[in-house]
Amino acid sequence: MSARGIRRKKSSLSEVKVAVIGAPSVGKSALTVRFLTKRYIGEYDHQQDSKYKHEALLDGEPILFEILDTCPKSIEELPSNEIAQWADGLFLVYSITDRESFNYVRRAKQSLQPEIPLTLVGNKADMVHLRQVSPEEGEILAKDFECSFAEVAAAEQVNQVGEVFHELCREVLTHRRRAKHSLLDRMLGSKSAYRVYSRGKSDSALPKD
Repeated sequence: MSARGIRRKKSSLSEVKVAVIGAPSVGKSALTVRFLTKRYIGEYDHQQDSKYKHEALLDGEPILFEILDTCPKSIEELPSNEIAQWADGLFLVYSITDRESFNYVRRAKQSLQPEIPLTLVGNKADMVHLRQVSPEEGEILAKDFECSFAEVAAAEQVNQVGEVFHELCREVLTHRRRAKHSLLDRMLGSKSAYRVYSRGKSDSALPKD
């Protein structure tokens, strides 16, 4: 699709807000920038959360991504509930070389109790010689979270990093459609209940005392 075609559809763009959550130094910014620019930058010196906007085609449809790259100051600092309320989907990122970061995402999930789509991401999969968390442990935690799971290497993989963002976006859009259908069903259900009631006898037809 041409840029003009995307611009023409701007008013109907689907917007998807994603928060990237994880302990310090797990590669949250590297993953985010890899997705946004396809470039890899290894070192970041963030002092605060960063927010990015990015327009991309997903399955032929233009999507406006808004990505919040969170920046906890320490392993003890958990994300705030405002983040889960703002986001449509969450990336819970740990490093396969750092068990503390794996424990961090477990605590973050318990703290947030999000009711939105999640993806569990094990980053630094290229550093297998330093691995502290096995793929099986990641899969088990993802089953516990009832979410998708991927191991990626922001330093080496472009397509795989892009795909995990796209897959979370698909889950968000599916979740949104289901919520809309559920709301419609509830509205239609209440209307049909009203119609049944209105077909009953009117007050004027009731016997007088």
